[in-house]
Parts: sequence; C-alpha cells; structure tokens
Amino acid sequence: MDIKIIVATHKKYQMPTDDIYLPLYVGSKGKNDIGYLRDDNGDNISEKNPYYCELTGLYWAWKNLDVDYLGLVHYRRYFTQSKKIPKDESNKFKSVLHREELEEKLKNVDVILPQKRNYYIETIYSHYKHTMYIEPLDETRKIIEEKCPKYLKEFDRLKSRTSGHMFNMFIAKKEIISQYCEWVFDILFELEKRIDVEKYNSFHARFFGRISERLFDVWLYTNNIKFEEVKIMDIQNINWFNKIKSFLLAKITGKKYNASF
Repeated sequence: MDIKIIVATHKKYQMPTDDIYLPLYVGSKGKNDIGYLRDDNGDNISEKNPYYCELTGLYWAWKNLDVDYLGLVHYRRYFTQSKKIPKDESNKFKSVLHREELEEKLKNVDVILPQKRNYYIETIYSHYKHTMYIEPLDETRKIIEEKCPKYLKEFDRLKSRTSGHMFNMFIAKKEIISQYCEWVFDILFELEKRIDVEKYNSFHARFFGRISERLFDVWLYTNNIKFEEVKIMDIQNINWFNKIKSFLLAKITGKKYNASF
C-alpha cells in the first residue's frame, strides 16, 4: 500500500522512524527551513496557518501528494494499538501505529479515526459555545444550509451529540479524503469571507481548524463512510487538572478558553 501520513509540526521534534510518516512544516511561508517538507510549495494555503492550524498541511497533502492512502496526525499526538503507553516521551514513539498494523486495518475499512471524545455533561455544540465564540459555528450552519443542505440534519445533531471524533486526525483512502477536502474547504473559504478574524485574539482566531473538527463527523455520517476507531497517544503529558478545571468553569460560568492544554 502506498501510504503517507503527514505529521503536522511547527518546530523540529522527534519523529516516528516508519517510512509511512512524513513530517510537514505547517505555516512555513516566510520562515526558515527546519529540515522538513514545507506546506508553502505547490498549491498551498500556508499563509492561513494562524487561522486554519493543521488544515494548511491537509490542504497541501490533498493538492500535492499522489498516494493511495493519506493520513494526518500531529507531532505531539499519534494513533497507537499499545495497551500500555510508556511514560517516557522518547519511548512513546515505539508505540506509534506502524505500517503492518495499519495495512491490516485498512483491509476492512475506508477510514481510521481517533476514539470519540466524550463530553458527558455537554453536547458538541454547547461545549463549543461555552469555550469558544459561537458566531463562526452558527454562520457555518447557514453556509451548509445554502450550499449543501443534505448535511444540515447531521450538523444539527451537534446540539444533541455528546461525543465526536476530534483532533483532525485520520488515515484514509486518498479518494475519500479528496471528497471531504472539496467539501470542507469550500465551506471554510466561504466562512472566511463572512467572519472578520481580526476581532478575535490569536487563540480564538483559529476557529477554522476547530470548526473542521466538528464538520468531519457531519460529512462522515451523512455519507455513511465505514470507519474504525483507534486509540490515540499524547507524546507530551497533559495537565488534566487544568483541563478539567477549565472545562467545568466554561460549563458553569461561560468562561472561554484562552490557551491550549
């Protein structure tokens, strides 16, 4: 299988040694080389990275990589089949999903996705409303209603679903991801025309990437795409105390997030 999984990164970092992984310097336009492929050559939207996050890497891969299977992961987050994750950061790379494991899975499904994140006391929509500014997400609904109304039913389920596939991570047949990219970037480029990102700070201006996380399931379920969920592994330790505290504060008081965890 001809598989390439881009590892979106903005800095030099340890990378998996398996040849299916392709480190990609996202938001590289106007910046010095760091030894990786860059997302500012060929057909690209590298300059949008402050707003689109890892999606500039996805766009570059969609437009410039001729492969059978395409994936997207992050330099600090990967798929894994390991039941026990090492504590040491360097050793965690030994547990990253490798070619043989992946090829076996792709025999039976079209898409590999992260295990769903469950918000329990929140819906996908209400969590976004409490932690981010809701205007861009609401405007996205209007765009879907105008451009592709068959997706509206699944979009509206964001108000009842309490779990979803997050992180903009996947591994899939390139032809399927190409169909998704055609759809999602058309929506996001239209959203860019309607929402002034300048009224948000640098953290909240990245709403294009966050909204696409919610849109992936909308597209997936509407098109009845067959998928398998795989566990994900964070390379760096997460401060769960701060994460849960911020989650509860957002739910109870409406205090927005102001930084990633």
